[in-house]
Order: sequence, then structure tokens, then C-alpha cells
Amino acid sequence: MKVIFDTDPGIDDAMALLYLSKLPEIELLGITTVVGNADIATTTRNALFLRQRFGLAAPVIQGAGETLDGKVKPEPVAVHGHNGLGDIEIPAHVDETGLRAGTAAQFIIDTLRAHPGEVTIIAVGRMTNLALALRQDPAIAGLAKQVVIMGGAFGYEGRSGNITPAAEANIYGDPVAADEIFAAGWPVVVVGLDVTHDIILSEDYLAALSAEVGENGELLRQMSDHYARFYKEIMGLAGVVGHDLLAVTYTLRPDWFETRSGPICVVRDGIAAGQTIQMPAARKGGHPDWANRPAQLVCTAVHADAVLRHYRETVAG
Repeated sequence: MKVIFDTDPGIDDAMALLYLSKLPEIELLGITTVVGNADIATTTRNALFLRQRFGLAAPVIQGAGETLDGKVKPEPVAVHGHNGLGDIEIPAHVDETGLRAGTAAQFIIDTLRAHPGEVTIIAVGRMTNLALALRQDPAIAGLAKQVVIMGGAFGYEGRSGNITPAAEANIYGDPVAADEIFAAGWPVVVVGLDVTHDIILSEDYLAALSAEVGENGELLRQMSDHYARFYKEIMGLAGVVGHDLLAVTYTLRPDWFETRSGPICVVRDGIAAGQTIQMPAARKGGHPDWANRPAQLVCTAVHADAVLRHYRETVAG
């Protein structure tokens, strides 16, 4: 299974990258970076650091440092720390031998054209790189196997936005880009807050990872100390939410999820900027703004125990 991982590391991005490093079913072709949990220089540095720590062979390709909506958002220091990885110690200079020249958008185009119908893009940050690739070469939408994104919120289990009452952070970060990728003719699966908030890595779970996985498990636990303080203060959780790792799980085990089909629009500006709205495919007499868009899948439920068990067994394997 060939995969491009589009990311803005990010603590939960690191969890997902460790997962990918332990999955022989997946051939990781590239790690493309985007602004989001930190500025583009920092997310790229973090990707290179994690690549080396986790023994990944895939190259890192730097992507967009500015979003298509033209708005600069403050970095989520309260969530991911000043350095994006929970303020753990990171070497002043990381190994850049894995950094490939060129842009993330061009890498996406070239990779899809080299492997038509074979590549899954797992996108767990803002969708800017994907939208730039589409703008440059719209035909690539017909070449992707699928696009699995971590983003959005559709109100299942009463779950709404986390950055505003209407919007999830990745979609809010670049609502123009997100709206463009939902409108394109590639198959998109949305793994949003409706299901990611079922994936709670408790304090005991993180301690078990530290004991069972070794140095990299301890690294995740240390990163998660900062993350856990945020979740305790905001949600009262004794643990952290594994948002991004769940997009990897869907790619492997879609049978562990329930989904709903239908076209999706994103509110691009105003008080509800970043809100994701799906018109169910079963609805009759749909609004024309949705009617001309392809049906995409939204995850509505997940077998959380199976996911947490699989993640722990995989990264400790």
C-alpha cells in the first residue's frame, strides 16, 4: 500500500509517524510538510527529527508555509508547545540528508503520476499542499487511490469544532484549501472529531507504551505530558486524543469504521469559517451548492478498543 503522509508535526502527528514506521503493509513514499502546529520551518525540522528517530527511509519534502485563505493564525502553543513537539529537547541541528528538494505540491503530482491508482494520501494537517497540487494539475484527482484526512466535525455524538464552536483546527487553518479538495473528483474519507475523540490514550496507556516500545515510546510519553495538560484543562481528560493515528488506522482497517456518504462543503469565511457540512447522499432535493460535488465519506463511528489495541501492539512489535 503506497502512501504519502502530509503532516504538520505536531504531537499526534508523531504518534502517526511511529505507527507508519512499524507497518510492513505500508510503503511510505514521502512525508510532505505544511504550516499548522508550528511554522513551516519548524514542522519540517520536526519531520526530519522524527524520520531519523523512527528509522524511516521516506524523504521529507517541505510544503506550504502560507495558506490559501491568506490569513495568518496563531500557532497552537497551548496544545503542542513552542517547538510543536511538546517542548521536548530537540537537537539544534537535525540530519537534513532526508530532505528532498522541490515543493510538496510537485512531489504529490509526480508521485501520483508515477503510480496511477495506487497511492493513498493521508493528510493530517491543513489541506494546502493538496489544493496547490490540484490547482497546478487538476487531472491528478483521477490518479489517487484515495485521500484520507484527519479533519472536520459533523456533529455525531454532539461533537462540534475544537478551534471554534463550528470548526475543527485543520479545516479552520485553511478552509479554502479544504473546500477545494472536497470538490475534486478523488475519493476522500474524512476521519474527524466525530470519531477521533473516541481514541483516548490514557496515562496508563502512555506509560505502557513507554515500557513496551522503548526509547520511542518514552519519547511519545514525554511529548504527551504537554498535550495532556491541555486536555485536562480543556476537556477534563486524564490522557490525550490520538487524532492523527486514526487516519492511518482507517487506511488499514476501514472495516472498523461506520461511514456516511454525500458531498461536503466547507464554510470559507465569517463566524463559521471552517465548518464542514455534508449533504447525505440519501437526501432528496439537495441544495445546488452540494449537488454538483462528488460524494465523499465521513466517518461516523469507530471500534475504538480495536484501534487502541492495534496501535499498541503495532508500535511495540
